Amino acid sequence: MKHIHTFLVSTEHQGLTVEEYIRDVLHYSGRAIQRLTRTKSIRMNGKSVYLQKKLAAHDQITIAEPAEDTYGVEPQQGAIEILYEDTDVIVINKPPNMLVHPTGQTEQGTLANYLAHYFQTRQTIHRIRPLHRLDRDTSGCILFAKDAKTQARLEQQMHNGELKRTYTAIVDGCPTAKKGMIDARIGQHPAFPNRRAVVPEGEPAITRYEWLETAKDAALLRISLETGRTHQIRVHMAYIGHPVTGDRMYGKRSAYISRQALHAACLRWIGHDDQPLEVRAPLPLDMKRLWERKKAASDPSSDSAF
Repeated sequence: MKHIHTFLVSTEHQGLTVEEYIRDVLHYSGRAIQRLTRTKSIRMNGKSVYLQKKLAAHDQITIAEPAEDTYGVEPQQGAIEILYEDTDVIVINKPPNMLVHPTGQTEQGTLANYLAHYFQTRQTIHRIRPLHRLDRDTSGCILFAKDAKTQARLEQQMHNGELKRTYTAIVDGCPTAKKGMIDARIGQHPAFPNRRAVVPEGEPAITRYEWLETAKDAALLRISLETGRTHQIRVHMAYIGHPVTGDRMYGKRSAYISRQALHAACLRWIGHDDQPLEVRAPLPLDMKRLWERKKAASDPSSDSAF
């Protein structure tokens, strides 16, 4: 069984080759185009076509994609909180202390396993495709594409900066400036293989932050990413002397929260109809309670923002 997608070439795109149209307009990856070519799944005006054929306005491109036959992970019953869903994507509010996808010795109990079960109960098959990852102990929004075409389109948005991720964090101490940008390369830690560090030979990494509230020995920050390096927020905040509260890898333990106080609060991207979408995840209870403690320690008479 195959899914048939039909596209009518507009005047704007006449003169492109078939390959350019499928890659740049329909946002299929190079690998996907190779697969479609091997299986002779691309047709123009009802006939087989080669990739370098020039298009004219009103040509009809048809792509026959094989139906998904696997989730890529084992479906497993478990609770998930859906923040948004349409025909292309689904956004889940990931709880802390949970992996996004099976890794190493962990093959079950992940968000991907539970999402596969959710799809299974609705008698649909979508390979589990997270567009980004969150650390085990980080909570909040995570976006999954339902098909390869959507995945390629959203990956391009990430590359172009159109897919934006905003986090809420509680950090030790308070940055001097109300707003700041951290531009420091991140690479492998020279001594610990499972860690990252700011190193001259690392990959470019840019993090922006701004105060939401401050307390005597802490700050509640809004943080946005311009790049997506492993552990980027945690490494950068520790680098400027304000590690995420409770971060045992890059900071220190906290008596009041059992994980790093980091939450993926908001996702923004462009939907399939070219309309902007925004999804938010409310701050989890453990971070609310932590901030209430921080505020009370600073001024017992103050009211929390929550």
